[in-house]
Amino acid sequence: MRDGSVTSWCTVHRDRISRNLELTLGLVPQGRRFCAVLKADAYGHGIAQVVPLIREQGVDTVGITSNAEVRAVRDAGFKGRLIRLRTATSQEIEEALCDRVEEQVASVATARQLRALREAGKLRTGAHLALNVAGMSRDALEISTTGGQNICHEILATLGTDICGICSHFPSNDPAHLSESAARFQQQATWVFDNSDLKRNATLVHAGSSLTLISDVDVATDMYRCGAILYGILRPDLGYRPTMDLEARVVSLQDYPAGMTVGYDRAFRMERACRLACISIGYENGFRRLAYDGSVVTIRDTLAPVVGKISMNAIVADVTRIKDITVGDTVRVFGEGAGASILPELVETQFGTIMAELYTDWGRRNHRVYR
Repeated sequence: MRDGSVTSWCTVHRDRISRNLELTLGLVPQGRRFCAVLKADAYGHGIAQVVPLIREQGVDTVGITSNAEVRAVRDAGFKGRLIRLRTATSQEIEEALCDRVEEQVASVATARQLRALREAGKLRTGAHLALNVAGMSRDALEISTTGGQNICHEILATLGTDICGICSHFPSNDPAHLSESAARFQQQATWVFDNSDLKRNATLVHAGSSLTLISDVDVATDMYRCGAILYGILRPDLGYRPTMDLEARVVSLQDYPAGMTVGYDRAFRMERACRLACISIGYENGFRRLAYDGSVVTIRDTLAPVVGKISMNAIVADVTRIKDITVGDTVRVFGEGAGASILPELVETQFGTIMAELYTDWGRRNHRVYR
């Protein structure tokens, strides 16, 4: 139940997450593995709520980034494989030992730390050698250079068969770029096997995200690591549905004459008399300031234009043409409705960013209600 004092909230649809996961598992080619990416508190949806859903469908591998996410996943009862999807600091590695996290390694320093922990009997998991492929250039090792190859040789000599995986992250899912990246990754992985004692059948070679999975490119990967697709961000034509709504309330209704201005800097001037609704959401709650020009919300399943600049805790909408509107009415900022809906394509245009960022932002800034 939503607290009556809450004035902006996200409704998380657990049934849709489950259905999206079911659809996704159906897309994974036979013989490939699947990793559910729950970073950023499950893209703002709440790790504690999502973990039971993935466990129900037998997902045995989860991708995370921070130690807070690690702990939340374990606290939610997940006992399977945990892979960190970025380089960790030495302190993060130490603090996550009890949670059996498989770390990424791309430096000699990290390799030496992992080996020392293994020799001390503190480390019980393998590590994933992270390779930079086709230009992500974030935290992985570039082995197309002599210097990078020398570092890789030392990492391999230090960790040996404690390396349980070879991984990469593709910077582009454009078909031409993806094909090139996938081929280069396989070439680099082959180089690693040729220059080590690692066995191909004992090593997880993985790259690829949600976009890779739904592409038309046949990428050679042992495992897909998917986050966005679970939350309905992609491919509504395949049955995927958004998994979060963002809503607020009408807190005031006022009538103003033609010529009156609205909001900071008097940025909007009314050409006619208007009834305006003040709505209990602002940039503090993730309704971005850049969205004041041309954005809409829905009230009583009718689109209403947002006018004036966005305040910290309030926006204003022109509701002159909406009948029977009252203070306390629910305002939909994002989500499906019986009448007008505000769906990903529209909201990404309004806010000038992608749904993954919006979900993460909204879910952390607003009260969450679970259905």
